[in-house]
Amino acid sequence: MNEIKSRRPRQADIAASAGVSIATVSRVLANEPGISGSVREHILRVAAEHGYETKTASTSLPGTLALIASDGATGGLSVFYESIVEGLRAGSSEVSMPFEVRLIREDRATPEVIGDYMKTAKADGLFLVGIDPSSALRRWIDAEKISVVLVNGTDPQLRIDGVSPANFFGALQAASRLLAAGHRKILHFTGSHRNTIRERVRGFDAAIDAVDGATGRIVPMSFQGSASREAHELMSAILSEKAGFTAAFCMNDFIAVGVLEAVTEAGLRVPEDFAIVGFDDLPCAVMTNPPLSTMRVDRAALGREAIGLMAARFSNRAAPARHVCHAVVPVAGGTVPMPATDE
Repeated sequence: MNEIKSRRPRQADIAASAGVSIATVSRVLANEPGISGSVREHILRVAAEHGYETKTASTSLPGTLALIASDGATGGLSVFYESIVEGLRAGSSEVSMPFEVRLIREDRATPEVIGDYMKTAKADGLFLVGIDPSSALRRWIDAEKISVVLVNGTDPQLRIDGVSPANFFGALQAASRLLAAGHRKILHFTGSHRNTIRERVRGFDAAIDAVDGATGRIVPMSFQGSASREAHELMSAILSEKAGFTAAFCMNDFIAVGVLEAVTEAGLRVPEDFAIVGFDDLPCAVMTNPPLSTMRVDRAALGREAIGLMAARFSNRAAPARHVCHAVVPVAGGTVPMPATDE
């Protein structure tokens, strides 16, 4: 009992005792609206019983608003953004930063719309989650001196704070896994719609350029409809060319699933005849046969890191912009041969 009491209480402990979800606990501790007074009071009482220290309103930071690209959040990547929001909520509750979330279509991410959203939310800081700001939005941010953090985003000019996976190094490592397995003709299924994805293309190219005799081919995707289905069709067409490619690095695991299906339908063995590496370590990665070899992104850590960047920006709005990269971790899976080890 004493051992349990001595460790720092977690939001999961509070949720279990209060009989509510962890998300509800996070929202209450982050002072988010939309929770009934009775539920809020109940959760705060349980939190106090667990010894969870909450800061008083006088020490609270300014309010913030997180805008998430609705196309990604409501599509296949919803699980990716859900984990980021969990990290944002957990981090905001720990520093008493009022926090709200809204979905928005990227074509509606204009200064007028965002300004209205921030006014309604009484927000002084803005998280752009999966959204690269347009030129007009950048000008507005500069003119209004809005505190902004890009989450899962990169500012090529480094004028806006941001946090992202180490996309360049992650892609470099992913392609290097295939090269280390002996592959010299490697495909890269990708798009160039975001700065973060273009970093992965550069990482792939760097890995290929570093190995004599290696050849890479970019397979551009339109992302019209199912990414897995499009990747399946593209991979099937490439196999029919008999061009000798024996491996593929995929921009995300959904694409890797489509590539894997096309390869196995063509009668090739994976990983003996064809190897595949995905990215993100989404739940689908463990549902394939064999399980996907991929690169794990700690999405919740991205959210927590973004809160820290925003808190630092509030404390010094004139400080130079910072970008934080989180390393991605290889997941063995079964679509790339394991390297030989000395016995």
